[in-house]
Amino acid sequence: MNATSKRLPVTVVTGFLGAGKSTLLRQLLLNSGLRLAVLVNEFGEVGIDGDLIRSCGFCPEEELDGRVVELANGCLCCTVQDEFLPTMQTLLERADQLDGIVVETSGLALPVPLVQAFGWPEIRTRTRVSGVVTVVDGEALAAGSVVGDPAALEAQRQADPNLDHISSIQELFDDQLKAADLVLLSRADRLEAEQVAELQAQLTAQVRAGVSVVPMQRGDVPAALLLGLERDDHAAHHHHSHDHDHHDHEDHDHSHVAMQSAVVRWSGVLDRSRLEAVLESQIRDQTLLRLKGRAWLLGKRHPLQIQAVGPRLECWFDSQAPGERPAADGLELVALGLAVDGAALKQAIQSA
Repeated sequence: MNATSKRLPVTVVTGFLGAGKSTLLRQLLLNSGLRLAVLVNEFGEVGIDGDLIRSCGFCPEEELDGRVVELANGCLCCTVQDEFLPTMQTLLERADQLDGIVVETSGLALPVPLVQAFGWPEIRTRTRVSGVVTVVDGEALAAGSVVGDPAALEAQRQADPNLDHISSIQELFDDQLKAADLVLLSRADRLEAEQVAELQAQLTAQVRAGVSVVPMQRGDVPAALLLGLERDDHAAHHHHSHDHDHHDHEDHDHSHVAMQSAVVRWSGVLDRSRLEAVLESQIRDQTLLRLKGRAWLLGKRHPLQIQAVGPRLECWFDSQAPGERPAADGLELVALGLAVDGAALKQAIQSA
């Protein structure tokens, strides 16, 4: 597959200074086994997060310049044409050498305009937004603040003269939650189980229907949850299905991502619009974290690719999909969640 035909998945990670974004990315880069590029967009001391990521040893030194890219001061939504598009076009020149892109952006940068920027004609056919992940400091929130160090955050805000969408910290936090397809509650290992449950309930009331709030410790989150892909997807999914009970951290269950998965295979005629409606309903009803799969529809030569993180569902026909078209129409789907009812999911699909 050449670089121009591959749609790279993009995960946007947002959250305030100190929420745990860089720790999350370092863990992901070191442990996912995926070839990821990182686009860092911070305010003020821009080089700090980039240096932290560069120094973690996730790739050979000679590849760093092509894998970690920093944007100058300024919100991406204010510099789309001048900075964001050229940067993305440079990354996409080597798309065949990458599995995905992660954008780490400050909580001071409005996430919605950034997501909209991926709809620009120059890049929309070569990327897809896999999801917006908002990292929230659980320890700070339990203490009554949306940020651990308000003074440092205010200094970061004042360091950028280009920041013209002045909003209160609470308004910015609300924007992060509204844009989120997944919320990660960091430092959950420093909280009691009751506190984690209370914060999950509090945040769930503030996000869109179908968005999960998942506790996290020291950035330890499976790549399949954050990115929707792993080096060996099916092996990873079966690992969670069959071996999950043997690998929980028993001393701090409340802060561990205890994912379940289900694989649904079904042969039969499917209608795309009804299928998408059923999947959206199941995502909300089961609070599914991720969906990934493909469907073969009557009269269609290419498979319908299915990707979802929380309520963000995207389906498209993929002319680059490997393999031949099967004789029968049908579907194969992997669902990830904290409590997945595979039988209910399959029954809903059969009724589509």
